[in-house]
Amino acid sequence: MNVSALSGVPEWLPDHLQREGIEELYPPQADAVDAGVTEGESLVASVPTASGKTLVAELAMCASVARGGKALYIVPLRALAGEKRAEFEAFEEYGLSVGVSTGNYESDGEWLATCDIIVATSEKVDSLVRNDAPWIDDLSCVVSDEVHLVDDGHRGPTLEVTLAKLRQRNPGLQVVALSATIGNPEILAEWLDAELVDSTWRPIDLKKGVHYGQAIQLEDGEQHELGVRDGEKPTAAIVRDTLDDGGSTLVFVNSRRNAEAAARRLADTVESRLTDEERERLADVAAEIRDVSDTETSEDLASAVERGAAFHHAGLASDHRELVEDAFRERALKVVSATPTLAAGVNTPSRRVVVRDWRRYDGAAGGMKPLSVLEVHQMCGRAGRPGLDPYGEALLLANSHDELDELFDRYIWTEPEPVRSKLAAEPALRTHLLATVASGFASSRSGLLEFLDRTLYATQTDESGRLERVTDDVLDYLVVNDFLDRNGEDLQATSLGHTVSRLYLDPMSAAEIVDGLRAADDRPSALGLFHLASRTPDMYELYLRSGDSEEYTMLAHERETELLGSVPSEFEDRWEDWLSALKTARMLEDWASELDEGEITDRYGIGPGDLRGKVDTAEWLLSAAERLAGELGLEWAPAVREARTRVQHGIQSELIDLAGVRGVGRKRARRLFETGIETRADLRNADKPVVLGALRGRRKTAENVLDNVGRADSSMEGVEPEGSVTVESSGSNSQEDQSSLGEF
Repeated sequence: MNVSALSGVPEWLPDHLQREGIEELYPPQADAVDAGVTEGESLVASVPTASGKTLVAELAMCASVARGGKALYIVPLRALAGEKRAEFEAFEEYGLSVGVSTGNYESDGEWLATCDIIVATSEKVDSLVRNDAPWIDDLSCVVSDEVHLVDDGHRGPTLEVTLAKLRQRNPGLQVVALSATIGNPEILAEWLDAELVDSTWRPIDLKKGVHYGQAIQLEDGEQHELGVRDGEKPTAAIVRDTLDDGGSTLVFVNSRRNAEAAARRLADTVESRLTDEERERLADVAAEIRDVSDTETSEDLASAVERGAAFHHAGLASDHRELVEDAFRERALKVVSATPTLAAGVNTPSRRVVVRDWRRYDGAAGGMKPLSVLEVHQMCGRAGRPGLDPYGEALLLANSHDELDELFDRYIWTEPEPVRSKLAAEPALRTHLLATVASGFASSRSGLLEFLDRTLYATQTDESGRLERVTDDVLDYLVVNDFLDRNGEDLQATSLGHTVSRLYLDPMSAAEIVDGLRAADDRPSALGLFHLASRTPDMYELYLRSGDSEEYTMLAHERETELLGSVPSEFEDRWEDWLSALKTARMLEDWASELDEGEITDRYGIGPGDLRGKVDTAEWLLSAAERLAGELGLEWAPAVREARTRVQHGIQSELIDLAGVRGVGRKRARRLFETGIETRADLRNADKPVVLGALRGRRKTAENVLDNVGRADSSMEGVEPEGSVTVESSGSNSQEDQSSLGEF
């Protein structure tokens, strides 16, 4: 189908597509148009990676806006939100406005009312519905990207419930669900009352196979030699062979440690093949990586990048991951070793994909467990980029003839598993049932069950009565903890329940926080509050390593009076979880005591991304705790506020006033404090040479800081810094001058 023949879309769109080099629609895109996607019909598109799903979404959204509506694009990850917004901003020259929203779960996103296309994570959309964002009623088209993730036990229920709520609130809503190839797309289409486009078409060939010994065997029976030299690993041989053909390689492994080790080894293969121009570009990327954080992980990544390789996993800071992704897309980086998180929709195609590890540790299973077929196919789908690669090739690695046969049977010749709803688990229902009542979608037990009948779970379940039983158990919990009032069949959220729903807390987290604050006999310490936040279900605790139990048991006894609520017995099942929370709290205390980021990541065996994630979560939970203390009239709100501010900036109490000035942060605040500048007022009136000296001679930084604190004359022209410092250029961003978690 030629784009000039598109109907239902704005007049400018065909010309825009042609200028982008798109003359003909891919077959799945044409099928979507034939199914009515530009005329407001709901659609499930189950097609492979790189087959043009995003254009299907763009056609639906632009057509919907042209009819006077508003479009919402739901993504599973924050990183994808930024990527999609950048793509959709191309429409702004035609008068469309694009907004993105991913954080602040207490906001109703009022400013988004003026946007034609909104990009948000499923969690953010859920919170917007809970906070009664008025513009939700104006939505005419909702796109759900990576909708197969309804199968995910963590994120899936939120996406499922959110789509059900949007459809109930907007009865004529067009839903466009974009999915990887799955085993039961017809069930998703039935659930969403949508047309189905189920296709295996790709714009370039994807060859899947297995490397064993000295050869590659592909699914179509083709074999060709790919020799492994003496002392060489098979992965390195494949990377070398791909480089000889001018391509890049994405290697999937099963752990962060393996990803880092593989990048170091594969850099040996890549380094000698880099051009001088590529070395210069990679040196720039490595410098930017070092500027993100002064941790060992950051240095290891930068060292690998300088040699043409990189690793990618959730322990990296988001800026680290973005720098790696950008350099890999440019083909400056030749190989990236990654954990499976990189397969989740981020646009990082390569000539070859190697699935080196097809088993990973599973705590529930108590050992190594094979990856699902869907996960492996998602990884394989990263191979081949239209316009750059003549084909894509995805390889698993076998160590024996038996394993060769097993990999073909398990992954190459097998269709992906069907997706299944994970909604009927109590942790998922706890938060969503409260929110459903609090936000007015149901006001009785029968109304709740009627709402739940709109979910994917209800569409596909054959377990009669299970959802009803779990619902009754959850309702009992919510009533006992004063989140819901029940009068016969009727349900109503209490004032506390409304607050918990708007704060986007798991009700069990809220109950833990409330009980802990009520148990306090005296002003809670920072450690006590950090521990309270860390033992909620909303915080992922640090693992206890060998020897940790003894260390943190001693710490628990030493500081027992600071810990809120009753301390469990060492013989109780929850003791280890309680100690894990204490370890997490101690890490947060170290951060709020101004310990260097690198020292913290070394001490606790984590990456900078882990630290930042824990800090962000603690700040959010303590903000919620402050609100709950106010809601219940408890006197500890000021103590909670202080702990929240300290963990937000990573500072001791005396720096709270200074660190809140935009552009200051933890390290600059400490240097200013040591010169005698202890408050905003002091900073506003301080001698400029003193300020410039404390800020390491950075004139532009000093001017911005003085502007932000309200100083009338902030110019540093002609000012010399007091003290012996090296004057740095305004663009410098040295490791020494990192003031907080990557912000300055």
